[in-house]
Amino acid sequence: MTLQGAVNLRDLGGYRTWTGGQVRQGLVYRSDALSKLTAADVTTVSGLGLTKAVDFRNPMELQYDGADKLPAGLSPTSRPVDDLGLFATTIGAIGSGDPVKQEQILGGGRAEAYMRDIYRGFVTNPENRAQFAQTVREIADGKQGPLLYHCTSGKDRTGWMSYVLLRALAVPEATAERDYLASNTFRAAYDAQVRAGLKQSGRMQNPDLLIPLQEVRQDYLDAATAQLEADYGSFYGYLTDGLGLDLRTLAKLQNKMVR
Repeated sequence: MTLQGAVNLRDLGGYRTWTGGQVRQGLVYRSDALSKLTAADVTTVSGLGLTKAVDFRNPMELQYDGADKLPAGLSPTSRPVDDLGLFATTIGAIGSGDPVKQEQILGGGRAEAYMRDIYRGFVTNPENRAQFAQTVREIADGKQGPLLYHCTSGKDRTGWMSYVLLRALAVPEATAERDYLASNTFRAAYDAQVRAGLKQSGRMQNPDLLIPLQEVRQDYLDAATAQLEADYGSFYGYLTDGLGLDLRTLAKLQNKMVR
């Protein structure tokens, strides 16, 4: 979907499952933050008929970027997922305007290592698991209308949620990975513009330090799936023991989301 104030809003439907079904469209949307939507964007979004908008951002992100702009009658459901202080660290590094400090924080593979830690935390942190699980339960609920969830860039917390959801629906792992990696395509132009702006304004001599934070990478996803296997033995174990989803919920999810 093409919007002026958000670059990564997409329908999670349309994918084929192992079982020969297809994930229904128009039920679940994934997105980046909706705080910068224009009036025209809000009109476009209102055409999706959303009944719930789940916001995975933390209080600092909300304060910095502002609340979601949503169609009349719809208020966001705040459901913060921990980013291990990434947002604050990034803002601090950029704000310092100090290239040495920026290199110390983000250079030499440190940004990538930070991202892998965040992804492991999606699996190990019980509060994070509870937030993801609650979102899956709502999606599985037959009485729940179209739902959208998002974070700031719509790629990490939102990317993990989407990966988990697609795999729970028996979408092949390679397809779920492709959906996750597609954020790079949707975000590339906007992210390059941000880097150019930071260089021009003199706040960063080497804005390419941000690339590992701006991109999604197979390596990050692998950190989370390896953690999930270490903690729960299998993806199914993660769904049942990690997220506490019972068979009935998983069957309801399948029934509602796959045709």
